Amino acid sequence: MEQIETWSDFNVAMVGATAALAGLVIVAASVNIGDIIKEPSLTARLAAGISSLVLALIGSAIGLIPEVGPVPYGVAMIVIALGAGLFQVQATRRIFENQHPANRMRWLKSAVGFFAPLAYLIGGALLAAGQPAGLAWFAVGSIVAIGAALLVSWIVLVEVLR
Repeated sequence: MEQIETWSDFNVAMVGATAALAGLVIVAASVNIGDIIKEPSLTARLAAGISSLVLALIGSAIGLIPEVGPVPYGVAMIVIALGAGLFQVQATRRIFENQHPANRMRWLKSAVGFFAPLAYLIGGALLAAGQPAGLAWFAVGSIVAIGAALLVSWIVLVEVLR
């Protein structure tokens, strides 16, 4: 599909950016990992943030496979987005289990992590159905994944030091 090839520059940039950010988040978290794992909601939120970056990384990498077809690309992204979504489901469960008075805005904390997998699910369904608009949804998902992962990672790193 020619449309997939037109996104190659974007995908190259996203592979580099998401790989670098995932590495940085993991290194930053490792400094305080002992404290992070003491709080299950922080651990789950960090895992969900990293899974969003991995979703964007894999999604962009698949888009760079020579002559990848729209149906396999779309189906692969649906499967991977569902996997990333499972991490966010676990994070949501942990967020709502945390009954600390300072744990406010539970719905917002939970919702942030679902946007990127949802964008990839929509994009995957559209692409698998032969609609090139799915590629734009992948781009939205990539950008949202980076923003959400950075936001969640920063919050986790700050919260653990409180």
